[in-house]
Amino acid sequence: MNPLWDLNFQLVLVGSLLIGATGGLLGTFTVLRKRSLLGDALAHAALPGVAGAFLLTGSKALPVLIAGATVSGAIGVLTIQAVVNHTRIKADAALGIVLSVFFGIGIVMLTHIQQSGGGNQSGLDKFLFGQAASIVGSDVKVMCVLSAFVLLAVACFYKEFKALIFDPDYLSSVGYSTRGVDLVLMGLIVLTVMVGLQAVGVILIAAMLITPAVAARFWTDRLGTMVVIATGLGAVSGGLGTWISTLAPKIPTGPVMVLVATGGFIASAVFAPRRGVISRLLRLRQ
Repeated sequence: MNPLWDLNFQLVLVGSLLIGATGGLLGTFTVLRKRSLLGDALAHAALPGVAGAFLLTGSKALPVLIAGATVSGAIGVLTIQAVVNHTRIKADAALGIVLSVFFGIGIVMLTHIQQSGGGNQSGLDKFLFGQAASIVGSDVKVMCVLSAFVLLAVACFYKEFKALIFDPDYLSSVGYSTRGVDLVLMGLIVLTVMVGLQAVGVILIAAMLITPAVAARFWTDRLGTMVVIATGLGAVSGGLGTWISTLAPKIPTGPVMVLVATGGFIASAVFAPRRGVISRLLRLRQ
């Protein structure tokens, strides 16, 4: 049977395409803002929210778990901002602190759930490493809504994000709060992380934010073009990763998506016309 006609494959494919596309889209701003590890920190910060939502509701429905993860991720964002703004700790150290502390809390909560007898029914361990095959129709609907909201928000705040990255002083001079725009950007990154948690997992979601954007950077100097390329590379990584994992059923989809994205990065690093290794070697030879 052709897997294209299988409903489960179609659901996983749509979910993976959304994860890859939104990851590449927001990853562009994250990388250029020099916040590459932010997605990793927020993914780890979301774990206590997933466990807390299950403990409070007893439900493993994706909207409930995503709501808990979003609240926890938002707390992580505010914690990072507070540490950077009110202490002498730099942003990279603040990211490391939030990543490790929140992840530790999440592991403790997951251990408590497993020991209480509800771990087998909860399936919360899927959020650690991802399990795209468990995506169902209702999950895809939630992903579609979140992805559409992220896309709309980026379209509305594109100029503000561009100014925040390249000229924050100008952004302040025209009446915008750089801190407020930065919080909006981080909030969208939180939602993007939430979209990919179930399929890619806490451990690997940062790769889907960083790798397509870094690969796209080899091909262009223009932000708009980079956004398009990164979004396309992310979507291709999601779709091709799903196809490969279908051909080899015992291979999980999330890690394959990351490996495909890494392959795109390597190809970009080698063959890009201006910044690629081959192009630089030819210029050096000349």
